[in-house]
Amino acid sequence: MTLFGTKLQLGRRYLAVWPRRPELNALFPENRIILAIEFAVKVVPPMVVICLMLQYQYGDPLYWPSVLTSVIFLLSLPLQGYYWLGRRSETLLPPTLATWYRQINGRMNEAGPVRHLVTKPRYQELAETLKAAFEQLDKSFLYE
Repeated sequence: MTLFGTKLQLGRRYLAVWPRRPELNALFPENRIILAIEFAVKVVPPMVVICLMLQYQYGDPLYWPSVLTSVIFLLSLPLQGYYWLGRRSETLLPPTLATWYRQINGRMNEAGPVRHLVTKPRYQELAETLKAAFEQLDKSFLYE
């Protein structure tokens, strides 16, 4: 269970760091996943309450097992998103993205204080670098 909890914590940290910029929509699925998680966190709890109340008020007792199964599934949707983000944050970058990561860090080192460069970058380091790059550099670093 601690492995699952660790992945969820990594996913929440990755969600907090990932820059939510429309320029990244075509390159990475993270923005869509983050939007789905935020939507599920807002919508799922009221849906669960409505399902349980309708079953309690009007439903046949024979349907309680299927209602509870549906409720458990609904409650697991945001957790699945956090887990996916946690797994993604630990994944090593493919060679092309690792090269792009190094180029962005090189431009940022020229423009300001020296940043630590990781030899085998993961998506977490890419997210941190992209967030800092959007704050320090112009958007031209995206198209190099």
